[in-house]
Amino acid sequence: MTTTTAPSRTPYAPPGPRRMHLAAHFPGVNNTTVWTGDRVGSQIDFASFEHLARTAERGRFDFFFLAEGLRLREHKGRIHDLDVMGRPEAITVLSALAAVTDRLGLAATVSATFNEPYELARRLSTLDHLSAGRAAWNVVTTSDAFTGENFRRGGFLDRADRYVRAAEFVATARALWDSWPSGGTARPVAHEGPHFSVRGEFTLPRSPQGHPVIIQAGDSAEGRDFAAATADVIFTRHSTLEAGREFYADVKGRLPAHGREADSLKIMPGVTFVLGDTAADAQERAATIRRQQVSPQNALVALEQVWGVDLSAYDPDGPLPDFDPVPDPELAQGRVRIGDPKAVADRWRALSEAKGLSIRETVIETTGRQSFVGTPAAVAEEMAAFVAARAADGFILVPHLTPGGLDDFVDRVVPLLQERGVFRTEYEGSTLRSHLGLPEPVRPAGKG
Repeated sequence: MTTTTAPSRTPYAPPGPRRMHLAAHFPGVNNTTVWTGDRVGSQIDFASFEHLARTAERGRFDFFFLAEGLRLREHKGRIHDLDVMGRPEAITVLSALAAVTDRLGLAATVSATFNEPYELARRLSTLDHLSAGRAAWNVVTTSDAFTGENFRRGGFLDRADRYVRAAEFVATARALWDSWPSGGTARPVAHEGPHFSVRGEFTLPRSPQGHPVIIQAGDSAEGRDFAAATADVIFTRHSTLEAGREFYADVKGRLPAHGREADSLKIMPGVTFVLGDTAADAQERAATIRRQQVSPQNALVALEQVWGVDLSAYDPDGPLPDFDPVPDPELAQGRVRIGDPKAVADRWRALSEAKGLSIRETVIETTGRQSFVGTPAAVAEEMAAFVAARAADGFILVPHLTPGGLDDFVDRVVPLLQERGVFRTEYEGSTLRSHLGLPEPVRPAGKG
């Protein structure tokens, strides 16, 4: 395997207030989305993608982020009707967005399990050329047989092998992206590994930013190691100050073992927000949104995913079940598994008893909350404090509405961040790597 020469390392001490990075996540594949109301638009109409992307670019965001699902989720053997109905292929959507944006980065979530390095490297490189260096790949791993049923080798990948395959996949893609020397023609790539055999020539020269930016979202120990060795950005769920600082220190501390500087990897938690003219107004709006996100039906679905049995006879405004969970891996398909259902059930019951909460109120209390709630000034101050405390390098904002959920943030919070000097007022470069402050990848020796 060809090795690269590690760049010289310098102490991580940025001058002045720490600048934050911002990205926009298209709503849908999460429990933060509101599905009903006058402002709710289509999940598949290009106008929805365009509106959010243009808003993000108007706010000078680093990139636009598309999640992807290779199969619609199911609950009790039926497609879950409280989830996104329709998931377009990400790179196709982003290729269209490249024509209606100028500077905004374009990040596609693509599985390293159900794709091949040459084919995906070519698609991503094409997007990078079409967008003049704005492409990014969110590398995800997939090991469940439910998703695999849509593919010839359904469920073939053992969970223990998912990061082994992903690491080899990324390394092979990078070898393909590096195979054209400056001003020259393609050089043959020869790779033999446990998961892939590639022998041939890549069809595209090196892109304007060298390689597409690599994003990763794993939180396990092996996921953190994979990110420290491979990723440029981590999309994390650690959105509280204490959890964020612990995660930040842990992952940044793993970088020296891979010859990397602390600032070569950006940590960007996914966060939500609710704005109000006063603190009380914001809290009231947040409570209303949470009740929209967790309908009575959705509360029972969340409960069934923990208890593992049909609880449709239960009253969402009544008490939680008094029996322990009976885990059923077939009940909910296509979702992240509950780690320890009994521990979750015990925690929920204790909270319900202590606060006198119903099923629906307990689900509202324990599932995703708004990360930043307050006036625009308070939200700007708190976000800046997170970055200053090294709990994050920035944030991936997940609006609760499609497609206009980012509008208020860009209009009311971004100007305050700019006044504080913690966020750009204009793009300083043209590529996504320049937005993120990442150097162009070092060419392997002999690839000149």
